[in-house]
Amino acid sequence: MKTQRRPFFGLFATPGVLVALLFAGAMVMVLQFSVRLQIPGSLDVGGFTFRNFTAMLHPLYARVFLDTLWLCVLTAVFSLVLGYPLAYALVRSRRVAVKSAILIITVTPLFLGEVVRTYSWVVVLGNNGFINSLLLDFQVIAQPLRILFTLTGVTIVLVHVTLPVVTIMLAAAIAHIDTAYEKAAESLGARPVRVFFTVTLPLSGPGIVAGLATAFAWTFSAFATPQLIGGGKVNMISNLVYQLGFGNFNFPFAASLSVAGLALTFASIAVLRLALRPLEKVGP
Repeated sequence: MKTQRRPFFGLFATPGVLVALLFAGAMVMVLQFSVRLQIPGSLDVGGFTFRNFTAMLHPLYARVFLDTLWLCVLTAVFSLVLGYPLAYALVRSRRVAVKSAILIITVTPLFLGEVVRTYSWVVVLGNNGFINSLLLDFQVIAQPLRILFTLTGVTIVLVHVTLPVVTIMLAAAIAHIDTAYEKAAESLGARPVRVFFTVTLPLSGPGIVAGLATAFAWTFSAFATPQLIGGGKVNMISNLVYQLGFGNFNFPFAASLSVAGLALTFASIAVLRLALRPLEKVGP
């Protein structure tokens, strides 16, 4: 069998290979920094040590890791719960105007800068922000709710960041479901709710898995949102790396936190994929 020639393969693959090599080189530098001693008062590093990794067992740093994992789980779950109805309406709605409105509202956050989007939420969630002003005007509350600089506030903004991507992934999965399966279930006497939970939802399993994994991984690397919305009271691993690296100039410890965070991300996604594998196998 004659092999097909690909005259432009090398030209197209070269930029990707160069970027991969640069990324690998940067990761090697971070890795070697993570096993070096800090020299107080100097940007130079000392000899090799594993003390940086053992120092992570301190309750202060362990709490940041746990908070990061918890925020990732909350963001992924709420993004799925809010994104699935949007994706379902986007695919199954018969009105073009409804589809266009849902698509515009869903995708618009992707066109905003992360810092601009985050500062907008500061205005909304503040003590004198839109939410508190509205509730106070309608006399629902007697004093402003404390949403800013809390875990709840950070979760709300992180969900707003990941919701567009999760919705698009779910919409792609739902669009690939053959409606003949649903019609067959209806012809056998199943009500719409049962058809959804026994046919549509299981068949969209691959989209659910992809959406959860993407939201989890994306949230794990969040920096601007917990930095501005958390106000130093809600920290994630990326914020801790910034504080230690550029605040205390402890680059070896910051590098070890980066390596540990990357390893924890891969491990968490692997566990998530393993737990959701039955859903992935059900897909069309």
